[in-house]
Amino acid sequence: MRALRIAMMALSLTAAGLSAGHAETSVMGTGSAFAAPIYLKWAEQQKSTTGLAINYQPSGSSVGQLQVLKGLTDFGASDVPMDDAKLKEGDILQFPTVAGGYAVVVNIPGVAPGQLRLTAPVLADIFMGRIASWDDERIVALNPGLALPKLSISLLYHAGGSGGTYAISRYLSKTSEAWRDRMGIGMTLNWPVGAGVKGSYGAASTVPMTPGGIGYAELSYVLANQLATVQLQNKAGRFVAPNGETFAAAAEHGDWSVPNFAVDLTDMPGEQAWPIVTATFVLVPKSPAKAASSAAALKFFKWAFAHGDGTARSMQFVPLPSKVKLEISKTIGK
Repeated sequence: MRALRIAMMALSLTAAGLSAGHAETSVMGTGSAFAAPIYLKWAEQQKSTTGLAINYQPSGSSVGQLQVLKGLTDFGASDVPMDDAKLKEGDILQFPTVAGGYAVVVNIPGVAPGQLRLTAPVLADIFMGRIASWDDERIVALNPGLALPKLSISLLYHAGGSGGTYAISRYLSKTSEAWRDRMGIGMTLNWPVGAGVKGSYGAASTVPMTPGGIGYAELSYVLANQLATVQLQNKAGRFVAPNGETFAAAAEHGDWSVPNFAVDLTDMPGEQAWPIVTATFVLVPKSPAKAASSAAALKFFKWAFAHGDGTARSMQFVPLPSKVKLEISKTIGK
């Protein structure tokens, strides 16, 4: 049933575009699976008002960047900011739409959702295969009184170019010297252990079927499939759970004034801040040849900025600060 719900979510993105009437303008987008749930809801809500039929395919951040650079889509979506040089070369406008977080999810018999606590160095060693069993003494020390089984850990990472992998690796590179030296930061990594799954929806369907499994997924997929999440120790030293409030606490400390809005929201200060938070970005061509389709795409996101905050919050995303929306509007106007 979990896999079916996720598959239906992906298919509905296409249906949101295909069900439009003859007077509607079709807008094609592809990229971030992280952003797919909120873009789906916005597409449903705005269709009768704007006359736009949004056809969005959750293909992954790397595909979103590549497709828009090749001119094959009306907009791309990526949880990873595009390099400034590529933005300039491709004549592309980049801006964020919402922020949100990735949860670490597990399948450990006898361990209820939210019970397990991990620190960044321990999580890094799990992901690098240095900790191979759930009854390892370092995990036990962080979870006194929790009955942890002698069960092998099975890592399920995102295959292909993934914004989730980028966010996780960015966070762990800040908090684990061993990770920084061995793994680094990227949308794709040379994982020493584990098996690849297709993004957040792959993790959400595979972890529950894998005893001892651990993975990471955007929170909408986690909530839809009732997955067991982990508490992580944040920069303030507190163990926090992934939710809209802890995501917003992290977003409050972001520097949104960086060029091309390429904000980094991982490992932010704050008592309640969740450490794996990211903005998700839209990439829109600025070339005259794409003027009509880009204008339609921008019309969709302008509607979302004006009317979509309530929906974003209900889905555990964080709306952009008003001053950031204003700066984006000024940039679009230019």
